[in-house]
Parts: sequence; structure tokens; C-alpha cells
Amino acid sequence: MSERAAQNWPQLFASLAESSRDPRLRAYYGAGCVTADTPLTEVPLVALDVETTGLDPREHAIVSLGLVPLSLQRIRCAESRYWVVKPTGELSAESVTFHHITHSDIRHAPRLASVLEELLEALAGKVVVVHYRNIERSFLDQAVRQHLGEGLIFPTIDTMELEARLHPKRRVSWWDRLRGREPISIRLADSRLRYGLPLYSAHHALTDALACGELLQAQVATYYSGDTPISALWS
Repeated sequence: MSERAAQNWPQLFASLAESSRDPRLRAYYGAGCVTADTPLTEVPLVALDVETTGLDPREHAIVSLGLVPLSLQRIRCAESRYWVVKPTGELSAESVTFHHITHSDIRHAPRLASVLEELLEALAGKVVVVHYRNIERSFLDQAVRQHLGEGLIFPTIDTMELEARLHPKRRVSWWDRLRGREPISIRLADSRLRYGLPLYSAHHALTDALACGELLQAQVATYYSGDTPISALWS
């Protein structure tokens, strides 16, 4: 499915609400999606981050998820959600150094399947804010396929993609490097610094979701407006 085709999200959700076999997915898609011309100020948003055992969704698995509902004016921390889940595979030493979730943390953690209904309810009707959508989309799609027998698709605003649009010439030549020019990083922490946002500890799903939501607020306040249609930002 091309991203251009996927941008008619209301039509896609209506179709999936009819064709999905699992009742949890039917309920999720049945909640619908805002239309492409909806102003950003009227779009229900939720920032999402997942931490995983690696980068390949076919071989690795989710170990934690963080969700933070928000609008352009407000972060609703009281409604945030955080889950540590037992992955289908083993933790690697490398992944533990990133997210600091250890074997003892997951020993009594639930499987992702047991929190999927709650997760889908939290995502229903919202546009998902992420920093590098390939991770959240691919890992959740793979996990839902594994547990429910069907995939999951959802609209996103990717704050990393927005930074890439703003800095199309962020890479520099070797000659520029010799003259002291550094490439522009669009990683989450580096992007936040450009807007004067504070540094948070990285690779914690809930903290990263919060950081991503705040970054979107800053991006919109600086370069867009509340009247900007969601179609200008989502994919």
C-alpha cells in the first residue's frame, strides 16, 4: 500500500472495520479517523514510543510501550500509559544497555497479547505522534499479526520526518567537515535542543513518548499553525 493511498484514512478505516475478523480490531477501526482537511487544533493526538529487543520486527520484539495523549496546547500526563511486556524472544545485552529493561523486569510481565485491547482502545480515533514511524508501525503491525492474525495500520505524524523536511541539506560534504561544519542531527534529543526543550533520559518508552509530543508542539508553534490541515503532516 502506497503512503499516498493510505492517506485517505477515514475510507481505509471504514473498510477495515468491516473486513477485520477480530472484535478488538473492528472496534479500533470502527472508531474512525479524522478527515484530511481537519485543522491540527481539532485533531486528537497520542504520542507513542516502543522499546524493542532489536531493530528487525521479524526477529525482535517489543519490551515496553509508552502512550501520552496530547493536543497542541496540552500534554495530558494523567492519561498516559506505560507497559513493560514479556517479549517472545530473549533480551540481548545490547538492547538492555539501551532501554535498561532487564530479565528481572520482564520475568513476571504480561505478554503483549494481554494488553492489546487496552492499547487499541487508547489509540482509537487518534492520530499517532512518533519519532521515526518505521519502528512503531512495523513492530506493532508484526505483534498484532502474531497475536490476532491480522495486521495493524494507523495514521502518524512523524516528528523525525518533519525535521528532515526542515533540514533537507543536513548532510555535509567532507570538505565542509574539514571547514568545521557539522551535519544536522534529526535524532529526538538533538531535535529538541533546537527548540530549547530540556534533555530527558533516552530509551524509556514513556519519557520518549512525552519528548516526542513536546517536540511536535514546538514544531507546529514554530513552523506551522493550528489551522494547518492534518494532511500536511500525517502519513
